[in-house]
Amino acid sequence: MGPLEVIGDPTPVDVSSVTFDTRAVRPGALHCCLPGSRLDGHDLAPAAVAAGAVALLCERRLSLPVVQARVAPGQVRPAMARASAALQGHPAADLRMVGVTGTSGKTTVTHLVGAVLEAHGWPTAVLGTLSGARTTPEAPVLQEALARHRDGGGVAVAMEVSSHALSQHRVDGIRYEVAVFTNLSQEHLDYHGTMEAYFEAKASLFVPERAQAGLVWSEDPWGARLLRNARIPVLPYSVAEAEGVELGPAGSRFRWRGRPVTLRLGGRFNVANAVAAARVGEHLGVPPATIAEALSSVPGVPGRFERVERGQPFAVVVDYAHKPDALEQLLTAAREGVQPGGRVIVVFGCGGDRDRAKRPMMGEVATRLADLAVLTSDNPRSEDPLAIMAEVRAGVRRPEVLVSEPDRGAAIALAISAAQPGDVVLVTGKGHEQGQEVRGRVIPFDDRAVAAAALEGWQRDGPSGPPSPSGTGPAPWRSAGGAGGGG
Repeated sequence: MGPLEVIGDPTPVDVSSVTFDTRAVRPGALHCCLPGSRLDGHDLAPAAVAAGAVALLCERRLSLPVVQARVAPGQVRPAMARASAALQGHPAADLRMVGVTGTSGKTTVTHLVGAVLEAHGWPTAVLGTLSGARTTPEAPVLQEALARHRDGGGVAVAMEVSSHALSQHRVDGIRYEVAVFTNLSQEHLDYHGTMEAYFEAKASLFVPERAQAGLVWSEDPWGARLLRNARIPVLPYSVAEAEGVELGPAGSRFRWRGRPVTLRLGGRFNVANAVAAARVGEHLGVPPATIAEALSSVPGVPGRFERVERGQPFAVVVDYAHKPDALEQLLTAAREGVQPGGRVIVVFGCGGDRDRAKRPMMGEVATRLADLAVLTSDNPRSEDPLAIMAEVRAGVRRPEVLVSEPDRGAAIALAISAAQPGDVVLVTGKGHEQGQEVRGRVIPFDDRAVAAAALEGWQRDGPSGPPSPSGTGPAPWRSAGGAGGGG
């Protein structure tokens, strides 16, 4: 769909970049005026022109001395995506594109796919949560990244495709060779409103305009629905494809297509993620032996079932799980892998300024499945962390196993000090992140480093025994302490 009108003569205009943030404008930019809930990009257009923008993409005429392409209301983002792809020479058309969507597992699947394709000799870029500020970048940033990879000799891309990105047209102009659906559970309802709308956003990846073929986790009820209704050829995948699965606290062993795989990621859900990556490789023509060897070679994914080792006689795992379903899968995996007589201890919380409906659900899951649950602050953002924790406690099923410690550092130390040989300690919500968002500030904090320091204390002092249930630890929440979570 073209513009409704072009204001000014575009013939002499030489566009060198596409921008949506006035701070990124350089001379020669086509600046896109994005309407937003808090700011309207049209109001910032004068600043963009002053910074060197030579053209504007907008919904209404502006009294500014540059060329303006006016589109219908709601069409700036789709037009921005098309313009970004065209300016970069449509890089996705020259790459083997793999898109992964779902509530959980996107990061792990894309990293495993990247390992499989690299082992096949295809230089592969992995784009997602670990590579930038957003799971899926805005279209100009994304298209520039794809062009750099293509121009640098890249062959393939494995990228996370978020529901926000699909709803906001960030991936318009890309047609994936294969799209993967991992699962769907409650998340982002502050944005989508309902699970139905959330699912429809995810399902919009599985249309002819966006993907050639799809792989869908058949064990998920939303996946089963997608298998029935997708508008492109889709195939199911499941854990059942992995034969002879052996689970342990450090990972799993199984056979896929008759080849042995040793996966250094714990939990049955990561076996499903590995099968998804294997099926992607198979779809793209990678031999099964190469796939099995590649999966076995992956040392891990940062913040995803990541072990912290200091020679202690129990497992400590840092994981990004910050949704009820992800937390349940993680706790179930820990229960499956714990040594006989061992306990499962979890540190958890909820982020602020996000879906509040999941907070009591997190409390229910943690206290139903853990032997000791330590509730703490996550990313409170603009909210009072104590108020967030109170909403989490509203869903607690077994208050006798719950301890509240608002200071995240103290909470991690408390959980580790209570651990005994054979236990599994899970530190959840933050994963790879290295900062906590508190009242407009990002305070450095890394769960892995804090857990390592606490382990050194455990080695020195030994276990302290279980803390008092439902109590509050010794250190109150402070704005200078605490963590960054994945809320």
